[in-house]
Amino acid sequence: MTAKATSSSTWDEDVLKADGPVLVDFWAAWCGPCRMVAPVLDQIQSENPDKITVLKLNVDENPDLAMKYQITSIPAMKVFNKGEVETTIIGAKPKFALENDLAAYLA
Repeated sequence: MTAKATSSSTWDEDVLKADGPVLVDFWAAWCGPCRMVAPVLDQIQSENPDKITVLKLNVDENPDLAMKYQITSIPAMKVFNKGEVETTIIGAKPKFALENDLAAYLA
């Protein structure tokens, strides 16, 4: 299962009004570490479809949201729950480290 893309036009519906936690992967096509973390996030999504939703947001195509959420380096991941940012993860990490950071949502 590949993470679905979100954008400024679908943000409210996809993220802020979502039922349950949503991990947003802020990324860009030119970012090597972003390409490394993407399949790991896809795997976490596939293994936990009822626990967390993983979405991707291209910061080059949606600079308004990158600015709003103060994304200064990528990859950056934020977990939203009930429209609020609950967790922020910066940088590419191996699967076990990401699962550790997301343990509260994957339990």
